[in-house]
Amino acid sequence: MTALDLAFLAASVIAVAGGVLAITTRQVVHAALWLVVSLLGVAGAVLILGAELVALVLLLVYVGAVVVLVLFALMLTRAPIGPDTAHAPGLPRALAAGAVGAAVVTMLLSVLIPLAGGWGATVDRQSADSPRVAREIFTTWVWPFELLSLLLLAALIAALAVSRIQRDAP
Repeated sequence: MTALDLAFLAASVIAVAGGVLAITTRQVVHAALWLVVSLLGVAGAVLILGAELVALVLLLVYVGAVVVLVLFALMLTRAPIGPDTAHAPGLPRALAAGAVGAAVVTMLLSVLIPLAGGWGATVDRQSADSPRVAREIFTTWVWPFELLSLLLLAALIAALAVSRIQRDAP
């Protein structure tokens, strides 16, 4: 194994561990912070693979915008910060979630293993240099990015509106 393989493995372990901790923690704020760790691990793995632009977009859009928006919405809506035991999923839902997770992992592996050269499959790969990716983002995918920014703005305004609602004191 080379040093890049070890670095990729370390970034992957960080991403997976952060994701598992994000979905298993009982505290909402901690889940958002573990999501940051997971997304940083994914950005590190993408950076090691040589796609600097994609890693930067991951950092700016997801870590810099989405997670900050989630934390801001949590603070504005006065969501409970402590452990949430009232919404425990129960065993049937946990088993169903595990089955869905296993199905997603199987689907991803069936797509990614041939891309990595496994199972004897050949895949037509295209180069993904930064100018080409930037051209695609700012021509083909510019409207979805703009719509996503409007969606995030609407979520922020809705969180502000919900935080302004007067609640009756018990």
